[in-house]
Amino acid sequence: DWPWCESIVTYTNGKLPHALLLSGQWLPDPAMVEQGLRSLRWLLEQQTDEHDRLTLIGNQGWMERGGNRAKFDQQPIDAMALVEACAEAYRCTKDPFWMHKLRWCLDWFLGSNITESVVYDSSTGGCRDGLYANGANLNQGAESTLAWLISLLTINRLQQEMETGIYEQDKMIEKTAGART
Repeated sequence: DWPWCESIVTYTNGKLPHALLLSGQWLPDPAMVEQGLRSLRWLLEQQTDEHDRLTLIGNQGWMERGGNRAKFDQQPIDAMALVEACAEAYRCTKDPFWMHKLRWCLDWFLGSNITESVVYDSSTGGCRDGLYANGANLNQGAESTLAWLISLLTINRLQQEMETGIYEQDKMIEKTAGART
């Protein structure tokens, strides 16, 4: 009933399944890859609202096992971590579900979120610092802007990989395997 590795789900949660997916491929350890996919799927389910929008776990109380989850102060870095994890899940499986979820997570920045607030600011190229009950925080800090840019870069890179059929992770795994022999 609680497949997470800790009794609380806090900050940049997508990094854990992402790390499992990367490590599981490089070792190789299929059970580790499967755990990464299960953890990521569960994490996305926990952060899906009744309108099928990504509603990140907020840092105003987090989400404890058996307790309630905080809906606000949602952070762009959390959306970025999910984008990266979904991209790696797609690379592992080539399952279109993960590409759909990657785009779904990216849409959080563009207004598909609990307050329907656009977090990415197209006039400045920056990104708002968080999502509160009354909308997006108007500050545009470096961490948030980088989270947006890394998310955008991640999907663009994955689309390029799909078009060419050459996946960066495959090249890295081949290099690692060659170095071991």
